[in-house]
Amino acid sequence: MDSLEPLQSNESLQELARKLKLEVPERYIQDHLEPTFVSYDSSPLPSIPVIDMNDLIKNLGSDMDQLKNLRSVCHEWGIFQLVNHGVDKLLVENMKKEMTEFFKIPEEEKSRYKLKAGEYEGYGQTLLHVQDQKVDWADRFYMITNPLHRRKSHLLPNFPPSIRDTMETYLQELQKLAMTLFGLIGQAIDIDKREMLDVFEDGMQSVRMTYYPPCPQPDLVIGLTPHSDASGITILLQVSDIEGLQVKKDGTWIPVNFLPDAFIINMGDALEVMSNGVYNSIEHRVMVNATKERISLAMFFNPKLDADVGPAKSLLKNTGNPPIYRTLVMEQYLKEFFSAKLNGKTFLEKMKIESGENSGT
Repeated sequence: MDSLEPLQSNESLQELARKLKLEVPERYIQDHLEPTFVSYDSSPLPSIPVIDMNDLIKNLGSDMDQLKNLRSVCHEWGIFQLVNHGVDKLLVENMKKEMTEFFKIPEEEKSRYKLKAGEYEGYGQTLLHVQDQKVDWADRFYMITNPLHRRKSHLLPNFPPSIRDTMETYLQELQKLAMTLFGLIGQAIDIDKREMLDVFEDGMQSVRMTYYPPCPQPDLVIGLTPHSDASGITILLQVSDIEGLQVKKDGTWIPVNFLPDAFIINMGDALEVMSNGVYNSIEHRVMVNATKERISLAMFFNPKLDADVGPAKSLLKNTGNPPIYRTLVMEQYLKEFFSAKLNGKTFLEKMKIESGENSGT
């Protein structure tokens, strides 16, 4: 991870944004932003699919249409809104409240969690890979939360008690939800349940809290660079009611309009690899608002650190198809992902097996 360096700045973007009047500093200005989809007639914007967890589970024994729909959604879109997910509504609301309070903590207190040189966990702005790199319009806090021995003592264990306790409960509930989803997602394409458990149960999990300040020139910046996630799945909670998330579908950027009480579930690169390309990880980005802040909380569910990230053996056996992605141990997979600048789905392209290459490398 030695190529990663925190952005060298004496203040957060949150503090900087408070002082800005009209012009955005050059390092944040993006040169070539692809436009957002615009409808020139009365037809509505395309919207990402919605999946009802209750319907998905209660009809499994007698009706396979729900699983077929899940497979289709994960293949065609790689993202969906999950409603009736079973996570306690009061817990979710408390988590939103605590996230909002966290970003109100005085800057000198948040600096206790500041990113350190050579590390990618902590509080700060964009990680620089080259000195003239453009910087996202966001402050973010990223940390590994599982396995427990990988937690850094100055991060989550050192949070204010109210935020820490709420987050611990939230993490446990989302871990249960994620494992249920992995089981269903695997079942939908005939990956053996035991193999899904062996790869993802008690796997590497991490969280990213992101604060997008208002920007006086929002069309010139980007809150989150276009990319697909390294994870198996990502579960996103929109904390504030300001939209900004966009997904790339058929070459076009489409805004995501969040449903009340829904989670956004998106496929990550690890699941695309494990499904041998049946599922598609979704490229996404975040745009920012001129007058209002946006806060989000993303949880990333990954394979175990010592697990192989590659096409599922049971899937290859059941389909007879050759692997189209190479296999890496998760620790190495993450190292390669984080050592490069976010850039669309370029990392996934590097995972593909070239003609004649040995799939076991």
